[in-house]
Amino acid sequence: MEKIDFKKSLPDLYRPPTDRFASVDVPVMQFVKVDGRGDPNTAPAYKLAIEWLYAVSYAMKFAARAATGKDYVVPPLEGLWWADDPADFVARRKERWHWTMMIMAPEFIDRRLFEAAVEKAKKKLGTPPDSLRLEILNEGRALQVLHVGSYDDEGPVLARLHDKEMPSQGLTFAGPHHEIYLSDPRRTEPAKLRTILRQPVKRAR
Repeated sequence: MEKIDFKKSLPDLYRPPTDRFASVDVPVMQFVKVDGRGDPNTAPAYKLAIEWLYAVSYAMKFAARAATGKDYVVPPLEGLWWADDPADFVARRKERWHWTMMIMAPEFIDRRLFEAAVEKAKKKLGTPPDSLRLEILNEGRALQVLHVGSYDDEGPVLARLHDKEMPSQGLTFAGPHHEIYLSDPRRTEPAKLRTILRQPVKRAR
């Protein structure tokens, strides 16, 4: 049985350059999602969200393999981030952040498999977050770059994107800031973390 690795089969999405912002057309994709707010380093809701996302994603993977014969590598954790005041985001005032954490689910994962996975995860984790769901995300055109380094070093990169790169191309925001975590922060030193920084964009009027 061939195991699908989306990081390899979708290189435009998961292998951006490190030295420039690349334009990419992101296809419609579905994700298991959980919403929350607050500092991800300290908010209990964030830790709970991650536990549920992985529990459900792995349960779906094994169920899909048994039901359809299709196997895949569970895709990396991703996050949508924003703040009521955009300056709070660039300045890393994390206690004021809102987030949607998520893991991509292949198109052959249907609602039946998702709901069964949630029921299985309940046996270990109890009551799921109210916002846990399987949902489509349609971002369309985006600019992205691979950031190597600490999460807290992203500020200057994002400032360059917002203040120089996007205005120079006549672009504006078309959705929240999107991050894709290619490294496990529990096993990788901060200076070597690999994170895709993605911003959905549209033509400025």
